Formats: sequence, structure tokens, C-alpha cells
Amino acid sequence: MTDDIVFLSAATLARRIRALEFSAEEVVEAHLAQIEAVNPLINAVVEVAAGAARAQARECDRVLAGGRVLGPLHGVPFTVKDIFDAAGLVAAAGLVERAGYVPQSDAVAVARLRGAGGILLGKTNVPPGGGGGGSENPVYGRTNNPYALDRTTGGSSSGEAAIIAAGGSPLGLGSDSGGSLRLPAHFCGVTTLKPTSGRVPNTGALYLAGGLSDPRTQVGLLARWVQDLALAFPLIAGPDWQDSGVVPMPIGDPESLEVHGLRLAYYADDGIMPPTAETRATVERVARLLAEAGLRVEETRLPMIETSLEITRRYWRMSQLSGGEVEQLFHDWDAFRSAWLGFLRGYDLVLSPVSHGPAVVHGTMQDVDFSYTLPYSLTGWPVVVVRAGTAPGGLPIGVQLAAPPWREDVALAAASVVEGQGGGWQQSAPLAEMRPAADPMRVARKETSDESDGAASSGQSGSRGEPTPAG
Repeated sequence: MTDDIVFLSAATLARRIRALEFSAEEVVEAHLAQIEAVNPLINAVVEVAAGAARAQARECDRVLAGGRVLGPLHGVPFTVKDIFDAAGLVAAAGLVERAGYVPQSDAVAVARLRGAGGILLGKTNVPPGGGGGGSENPVYGRTNNPYALDRTTGGSSSGEAAIIAAGGSPLGLGSDSGGSLRLPAHFCGVTTLKPTSGRVPNTGALYLAGGLSDPRTQVGLLARWVQDLALAFPLIAGPDWQDSGVVPMPIGDPESLEVHGLRLAYYADDGIMPPTAETRATVERVARLLAEAGLRVEETRLPMIETSLEITRRYWRMSQLSGGEVEQLFHDWDAFRSAWLGFLRGYDLVLSPVSHGPAVVHGTMQDVDFSYTLPYSLTGWPVVVVRAGTAPGGLPIGVQLAAPPWREDVALAAASVVEGQGGGWQQSAPLAEMRPAADPMRVARKETSDESDGAASSGQSGSRGEPTPAG
């Protein structure tokens, strides 16, 4: 029964809890047990709120027995990237100087999932400061890829993608500035939604300023199944009257969208990093599947795509630029956005790789590994990543489906087609049969006791690693 529960979708769990087929307490206990089983190998969850989660599950069961449902996620567990504040839990974000910081309130996105009946299980690992392409920090150590422990999960929503892939959580919160949702989802074989820039408040997330100060970073979701992204996205979107960059736009329903007749452009090579043979084959196979589903498919590379990495590199070092250089940067960035917006007059979707290949060995990430995700960070378009292939050794290969601004429903609907035609999450080799590689940086996760869900300061020493801007 436990295995069945931990690999069900969040939508299925919510439905079966409401139908009294599972209790919320049973579901929470199953996921806590799964975290206990897999976390020593992958080191994805850095703090578990076991006591609070159990208490909330009992409360969910109590109110349901009285005929009341708390929301669409009633009794469904979730986890969050360790840049988000969650009341009573350490928010270290991999930084030694924050190892004892315990916020007293939730980030807005966390509060919204709780308000919808979700039960927070704990916090997940990130690179130092919550930005970058790796999965290691001096506070909690390194997160390993569930499909191959010597491989990275990517960053910076590192632990979140890993624990969802391993069945420890059905749903999670992350963030994406240059690919920090999309690359981990691709490397770990799960699905993610990076919403349109301006959809979800960044309030309560470390270093995510929101508003005019941060036109790229967007809070988003990870899950094993596309339907869970569609379920949870409307719950976290919309103004909070604090983040001035959030726009109150309508949200479309992907289930009511007819994909037949949509116009899709695709490319397998961005001209910066040639794709592996398996990556190219995966993109081309997805293009054929979507054509068979009735989409009008054309292979074409988007304008100015080869400039996206160079523009982003200047953005990452903007504090070092002169006033004239900053002005030129934004001129070039606007030119890129205008060229891509003009391209969209002829298309409804763009299909591409997420990266040039599958997960790489720990310690070998480079900024060029983000070359396929960066254009959509510059434009702010919504993107869904869904697993669509497998590389040698069983490593997942995902694809990106990008849609026009505010049309998350289009990307989600197309991703559902891909998922339904042989794509989507697949269970990795049983983690119980795998052995963790020797890793002096990996430390045991910190679990909050049943009696108190406050967290003590970590006694570990270390120096702050400045976040790589790529995340």
C-alpha cells in the first residue's frame, strides 16, 4: 500500500482522500517513510517537519469527517525548495550564516498551498544561496540524482526534483531564473511549470526581489504528473499586493483546450551546444507525436537564439558594467524579446531540448548547460518540461514546451499529450538496491521532532559560496 500511495499523483491523492479511501494521516506517514528510506542515498530533504505534518494530517481527517474540505489539496503532502520561508523551519538556503535562521511566517506561495489544504513535509536542498547549477552546499552537502548517484540533479531546485522523482513528495515549490526548475526536472525525469514572468509572487523567497528588480525569476511547481501542475498552478498565481511585478491575468484550463490545429515550431539544436544523438531523437519523436495529434508542426530555429547566452552572461555580471554597458545590455535584451515576440505571430508553441544532454557527473556543470533554457528566461514565456526519452544508463531526457505569455494552458495541454503517448515520469532503479558513493560533504538530514518543529542552529562551519547566476 505504501508504494502505491507514494507514486500516485497529487490529484489522485486529493480525490481518494476526499472519498475516504485514504486518510490524510496514512498518506503523510507513507511519504515520511519514503523520505526515511531514500534520503540517506540522495540527500534531497534537509529538514522534515514530521510532527507538524502528522498534526495537520490528523486535523485534515477530523474536519473531513465533519463534512468540510479545506481546499483542492486537502491532505496532500508537498515539499518546498529551501529558499522559501516556512514558519518554524530553518531557511538556510545552503548558507552557513543562515543555518540558524527560522522565519515566523510563510512565503506567499507556501501559504497558498497550505491554505488549499496541502501539508508541508519539509524543505529541500539547494546550491549556496539558492542559485546556480549544482546541488551542493557547506551546510547540508550534496544532493544525488535518483537515477545515478554519481550524477547531478542540476540546480537550483536540486533537492525538490530529486525527492519528487524518488516518491518522497508528490508536489513541490521551486523557482527559475535561468533554468532552475527546468534543468532539475529534466535531469530527474519529472515535470515542471515555469509560469509566465509576473504570474506568482516571489514574496518570502530569498534573493527573489520580484517587481522591476527581478524580471526573470518566477516561482513554479514540480511534480511527477502534468495534471498536478494544472491543479496547483491556479492556487499559487495572482497578486499578493506586495510583489509589484505580479499581473492579475486570467488562467486558462488546459483540459478544455483543443490542441488539434495548434501551430508548433521546433528545433533540436540551438547553435550553441550541439545535442546528443538521444536528445535530438527525443525532440524529433515528440514533434512527430504532436503532429499525429493534429498540431501543425514545422522545424525552425528562432531568431537571434545564438545571442541568448551572451546577453545572459552580461546580465549575470551587470554590477561590473558601466552605465553605457548596462544601457546596451537592456537594448540588446529588448531586441531579443521583440524578435521572439514577432516570431510568435506564426506559432502557438515552441518545442526544444531542455539541455544538450542528460544529467552530467557531479562537479562538471557549466553555464552552457543552460543554453537551451535561457532564451525563455529572457522572454519570460511559460514553459513546461516533461520527460519524453531515456539516455544510455537509464538517465531521463525531458523536452521543453514553451507558449506565448499567459498561455500556460497551451503548454500544459501539449505536455499532457506527450505524457499520454509514452512520455512522463518513470520509476528509477530501486533506490534500496543502490549504494551511496563516498561523499564527505553529504550530511544526514535534520529531522524535526514530534514535540517541536522549531529548528536549532547548525553547528557546522564553512564559508559562503556565492551563487552562480545561472539558476
